[in-house]
Amino acid sequence: MLSRLIPAFLFASVVWAGLIEDVRDDIAHNNFALGDAAIARYRSLRGVTPEMLEALSWLGRGALAVKQYDKAEAYAKQTQALATDQLKHRALDAEPHLAIALGAAIEVQALVLAEERDHNLAVAFLREQLAAYRTTSIRTRIQKNINLLSLEGKAAPPLDEREYLGSKPAPLASLMGKPVLLFFWAHWCGDCKQEESILAMIEKEYAGRGLVLIAPTQRYGYAAGGEDASPAAETKYIEAVRRKYYPDLLAAPAPLSEENFRNYGASTTPTLVLVDRRGIVRLYHPGTMTLDELRAALNKIG
Repeated sequence: MLSRLIPAFLFASVVWAGLIEDVRDDIAHNNFALGDAAIARYRSLRGVTPEMLEALSWLGRGALAVKQYDKAEAYAKQTQALATDQLKHRALDAEPHLAIALGAAIEVQALVLAEERDHNLAVAFLREQLAAYRTTSIRTRIQKNINLLSLEGKAAPPLDEREYLGSKPAPLASLMGKPVLLFFWAHWCGDCKQEESILAMIEKEYAGRGLVLIAPTQRYGYAAGGEDASPAAETKYIEAVRRKYYPDLLAAPAPLSEENFRNYGASTTPTLVLVDRRGIVRLYHPGTMTLDELRAALNKIG
């Protein structure tokens, strides 16, 4: 909260790196008025910046979390309008805060539509946004929300299997008759590493039912310590991470493709997708799952 103690005459000359953290703290205490005031003060001195927009997007996410849908929608629409204005003079992915803000604003509006009005309207809105931002980093996040609202009960998208680690993946179409669990993971992801032991137990318990585990991953352009890495160097690093942190899952093929993450909307890692014996998605779950949750999902499909 140090940023709030800076006198106004000094505040205009410093970078308020704590704005986003302050606003998130206000949300955690359900104090949206204080968050609004912080953003207004920041904006009066520094104008609209990507950092300000990310902070504003957090107000939308916070309001959605406590089911204040009108307020959430208002924050999200304001964020998107201001972000769109920023795009007149800068590329979306030139500034990480801007991409985060716009992606969150689109997500909140879609989830409000789904909760308050109609799932089909929400999916239609997301598809419009996907068309507009298909060539940007928020494509995957938009696809995640489309999938959350509509992928379960649909045929699983095919995987790009041209490049892989471990054994060669079998095409999903060739796995009809077997349940398939997709585990989307990233080399930097701590939650993914924690899921390893759970997935190892699931793979062992359900081997008799023919369960196939596939572990798609992708490159991010960097390796250890966030240092830039060539594709070849990063691939070598991913394999080292796989062997060190996923020793019980080495038999699972690991397709290496950004396109898989885009198509499955795996902007959250891990993302777990369960496909039944007919190739239909029965579970789409961004984030970790417990052993009992995965067992329950698998028991439903037999």
